[in-house]
Amino acid sequence: MLIRQSAFVGNRKMLKGGLHCHTTRSDGKGTPEEVIRLHAKNGYDFLAITDHSKYNLKNYAPDAKVTIIPGMEFASNFEAGHGFRCFHTIALGPDDETNGFRQDETFKEGKSNGQDEYQKYLDWLHQKNNITIYCHPQWSSTPVRYFDRLRGNFAMELWNSGDAIENDMDTDNGSYWDELLGMGNRIYGVAVDDGHSMDEHCNGWVMVNAENKVKDILHALTEGSFYASCGPVIRDFYVEDNMLHIKTGPCSRILFQSDCHPTVKVTGKDGGTISEASLDYLDGRGYRYVRATVIDQQGRRAWTNPIFFD
Repeated sequence: MLIRQSAFVGNRKMLKGGLHCHTTRSDGKGTPEEVIRLHAKNGYDFLAITDHSKYNLKNYAPDAKVTIIPGMEFASNFEAGHGFRCFHTIALGPDDETNGFRQDETFKEGKSNGQDEYQKYLDWLHQKNNITIYCHPQWSSTPVRYFDRLRGNFAMELWNSGDAIENDMDTDNGSYWDELLGMGNRIYGVAVDDGHSMDEHCNGWVMVNAENKVKDILHALTEGSFYASCGPVIRDFYVEDNMLHIKTGPCSRILFQSDCHPTVKVTGKDGGTISEASLDYLDGRGYRYVRATVIDQQGRRAWTNPIFFD
């Protein structure tokens, strides 16, 4: 039996894309044109301009040949209680009349005292034919118990460059992810920049198995047909003959991870690099899913989406 994670099915060229960035349309430092051109220079195929509470469908630099995914970032702060806690969501939508939002449509931040109240905002975004990502749980001061019942997010942020650079937070939210997956939530993981200053852009991205069209990219994202990276390359991830296999670019170590199971670490001999690893997942421990984290010699990470066994 062969089960291949859907990012690696077929021979299509993988698309490099950014799903969370800011410009001078809200609180970013670069103009939309500058931000798009920077991403083009760094090999991006597509980009979502997700300024705060202000929807964008426009390509401000069409000659740069970067496909623009419509979107915005929506936020809701807690009304009561001490300290800081909030929910932030990236909304991504189609580039045609099925998108319920208009260019430059703006919104006030929401107000909610918990995830059950915030769900109405997610429902609203989904009714507008947008898909959603749960943002920076560490920066938002939301351990899993604060967002585990939210319904409809296709992904959560594993890496957020802005928080990593400014706060040393949201650098690998894999433990949050495994907790959700262990609860039965089939949610995928993305790496994003949340770039405000120009140096925060182009540090975290997704590699998507899709045609370079907005509709196809959105579909691939919701199907988990991508992996997330801050540098390392992942070439394949599959199960065959009761063995789990991964193939990568040169890296220092590979971690196989799953809820309710210790991490299995594979390293190169005598500190050398490796580019593949295998795991016998049918060893009596009852894996329901397995995912992998790839770490290169600079400490940068990439994450597969899970292969599910139930």
